[in-house]
Amino acid sequence: MDENHLPTFGVGPYLVLIIGILTITSSIFSYYHLIPIYKINELNMVFLIFGIILIISGIAFWIQAVLISKINREVENNKLVTTGIYAYVRHPIYAAFFYIATGLILISQNIILFILPVIFWAFLTVAMIKTEEKWLTNKFGEDYTDYSKKVNRFIPKVI
Repeated sequence: MDENHLPTFGVGPYLVLIIGILTITSSIFSYYHLIPIYKINELNMVFLIFGIILIISGIAFWIQAVLISKINREVENNKLVTTGIYAYVRHPIYAAFFYIATGLILISQNIILFILPVIFWAFLTVAMIKTEEKWLTNKFGEDYTDYSKKVNRFIPKVI
């Protein structure tokens, strides 16, 4: 990586691929009863509704980051984006895939899988600190440090 230029994709595709494979695989295993199934039948509708809300939120985050904020163009131009969706969450694309995966897991309604979003969150947090946030701090210094103190990594900060 050129020290003066941010990577266009970074580690993102690998992280998303891992989370996607784990989510899909665990959902299939759950659906076909290849793993134990633990449900709270009284909460099935709650899990379904919350899962759909998370999936829609994830799609909206992705649209805001990629299509509206045009993050690829901004990265190519070496700009720190702190407006639009980035004013509410530092990593909206990762948040998008995290929300979609969590929504799919909730829809599966298998409580044994509910540990996966916690693992995904920890995995993404460590990966971001070690890679992209390190790059951003090196590139933008105090501007990024101040921004990161004001805006959460994956969960939108409600003003």
